[in-house]
Amino acid sequence: MLKIKKIPLFFAYCLFLLVLFIHAVYAEQREIRILHMNDFHGFAIEYKPFRSDEVLGGISYLAGLVDKLRQEKPSVLFAAGDMIQGNNWANLFQGKSVIELMNVMRFDAMVVGNHEFDFGQGVLKERILEAKFPFLGANVEGLSQIQPYTIKMFEGLKIAIIGVVTEDTPLYAHPKNMVGLKFLSPAETVDKYVKDLRSKVDIIIVLSHIGFHNDMELANKVKGIDVIIGGHSHTKPVRHMLIGKTIIVQAWEHALALGVLDLIVEDGKITHASSRLEDIKPTLAKKNKAVSLVVEKYRRSVEAALNGVIGETEVSLDGENVRARETNLGNLITDIMRQRSGAEVAVINGGAIRASIKKGKVRAGDVYSALPFDNYIVAVRLTGTQIKEALEHGLSAMEDGGGRFLQVSGLTFSYASSAGKGPGVKKIFVAGKPIMFNKEYVVATNDFLAAGGDGYKVFGEALKASKDFSVNGGALKGDKIVYNDAGRWLRDVVIEYIKNAGKISVEVEGRIKKIGD
Repeated sequence: MLKIKKIPLFFAYCLFLLVLFIHAVYAEQREIRILHMNDFHGFAIEYKPFRSDEVLGGISYLAGLVDKLRQEKPSVLFAAGDMIQGNNWANLFQGKSVIELMNVMRFDAMVVGNHEFDFGQGVLKERILEAKFPFLGANVEGLSQIQPYTIKMFEGLKIAIIGVVTEDTPLYAHPKNMVGLKFLSPAETVDKYVKDLRSKVDIIIVLSHIGFHNDMELANKVKGIDVIIGGHSHTKPVRHMLIGKTIIVQAWEHALALGVLDLIVEDGKITHASSRLEDIKPTLAKKNKAVSLVVEKYRRSVEAALNGVIGETEVSLDGENVRARETNLGNLITDIMRQRSGAEVAVINGGAIRASIKKGKVRAGDVYSALPFDNYIVAVRLTGTQIKEALEHGLSAMEDGGGRFLQVSGLTFSYASSAGKGPGVKKIFVAGKPIMFNKEYVVATNDFLAAGGDGYKVFGEALKASKDFSVNGGALKGDKIVYNDAGRWLRDVVIEYIKNAGKISVEVEGRIKKIGD
């Protein structure tokens, strides 16, 4: 009888030890979900992308999917920059509409993108104060409202989120918006904070607005980063990239996709990761009603302001390929600039043109989408040599899709790629005649380029050689400036032109030719 009683006790004791062992093994295991988006650019309303017949996107649908995924697992929600500027839904309210919906969606943090600075530092400060989440940017000096990092306690884990934005931000932004700001090396900055935080937290996440390729370089240079959530390059990776022990993800653009990264963490270390992009379509998700109310409130205001028909285009106007080749929309805009200013030549950076205009009726909102920035026309005297230098600079970032590529009017030029040297300008004609390098020409551009934006030093050098040159509140003055309409945005000039024309038809004319094509 004694032996029979001891056996159950023995097994009960073993079972107790087994339970303790299992608890010890799995008690430190955590499963967390990271939801992320980037390069929203205010595209709150679902739409048909250029040359697509399918309606995609819609932030209300994306928010509905976020709700569903949050119910499945403990989740955090991050944004990797360029959220408040781009589409009319954001631009007409200087990003206030975007922050309102992000608050409703309960974002946990965002990094500033280069376009967060487009409305100026004063507006950015207002948006930061309105946000119920931190704006991050560890490599930004001069704006105290931007935090270098934030630490979040989540599911028993201590998570550090560090933000970095491209150090080329001053090239993309209007110089007047960069006064007093400094953008440090993302790699050096992240390395400093990782070394400081690594022993104090379980997981280090970098919210990055430097581009997918640069994210890979960052992971190679800086050890100790667990996850990089990226933006800026509008990349749509099939799955996450793994560089060493660093996981890299990005989620395309315009709320067309939601990034989902599922992690298993044991003893403060990531032991497993799986990721995917969820396409956002009205047919695949339910709306978040609260977000939908925000979208509709601002949509009605936009429509009231911009829905009036101003004219008609007999052809679709291409605003998508403006960073790589001549387009008919680039031709239209530069022709209008040249005509309005009386210049001999007009140039505009492709990055200033942000959307296409479809064939048919043209509304004011279409022009606002195509030209979202607050730029005005400036005409400057440049020598033929300086014009060539500007064209060379415009070609210098073609392989990276840089926005500095120039759309042109009043001149034609050809270029060829040289092995290891990049594209080089060959023949240039102004008004059908070979350019004279010692002669001065009147060149119309936007105030962004005239002030040296996108790295166009040639304009700045020409202006600084002017008598009585000055920059006062963003307004340019000097005897090299022939035309300077600071009181009228370029987009409003374009709207006026289309209204007067009634109907337009613009073609690609061979103004920019690649030798060999």
